[in-house]
Amino acid sequence: MTDGTVHVRYLVDDVQSALDFYTTHLGFTPDRVFPPAFADVRRGNLRLLLSGPDSSAARPMPDGRRPQPGGWNRIHLLVDDIDAEVTRLRSGGVVFRSEVVTGPGGRQIVLDDPAGNPVELFQPAEA
Repeated sequence: MTDGTVHVRYLVDDVQSALDFYTTHLGFTPDRVFPPAFADVRRGNLRLLLSGPDSSAARPMPDGRRPQPGGWNRIHLLVDDIDAEVTRLRSGGVVFRSEVVTGPGGRQIVLDDPAGNPVELFQPAEA
């Protein structure tokens, strides 16, 4: 089954806090909301599943390991003006992992959601 939507699951410590973060700061729209276990939000063709500690996605694996938030895999959001976005988000109290980095493809910065999951903002280089 395909519908043109990219689905990404993030484990979060607090579903309501994550829901507020993505809708307030990053332009996502809530879809299904079942706190404290689960919510999903959408932005364009991206569906982000926010799974809390009470969700089935957070259950221990057969070997005893527990899924947890954080790491470095991340969603990648395109922006038109990275400097303006960084200023706006910093004024809203958003925590960044890095400063803006410039490379051959453009400029990027990594920020954390409330559970410590990374989100990359990326401004493509001028063609």
